[in-house]
Amino acid sequence: MSLQPYVNKRVLVVTADGRTLTGDLLSCDQLTNLVLGQTVERVIRPSDDPEPSTEVSHGLYLIRGENVAICGLVDEDLDGQIDWTQVRGGIIGGVKHV
Repeated sequence: MSLQPYVNKRVLVVTADGRTLTGDLLSCDQLTNLVLGQTVERVIRPSDDPEPSTEVSHGLYLIRGENVAICGLVDEDLDGQIDWTQVRGGIIGGVKHV
């Protein structure tokens, strides 16, 4: 499946090492290399962690295709209603290449 229809739209990417990034998809290629603009990394903390979850701004961001596990469109209306500092969750494990 091509990601070309997602260009210039807000996407969420889960990387092979379990990081969660959102940003505007500016470009992609046949190897799934992605260029994101206005990128934010969401660091979701487990429920037993006293620190709040955070969002870290990265701006322009390049993700190599081999590190992309999932890429999907973001429902911006729903996303805007969520206070990400209050979200808690388990750690996403990494991807195993065989």
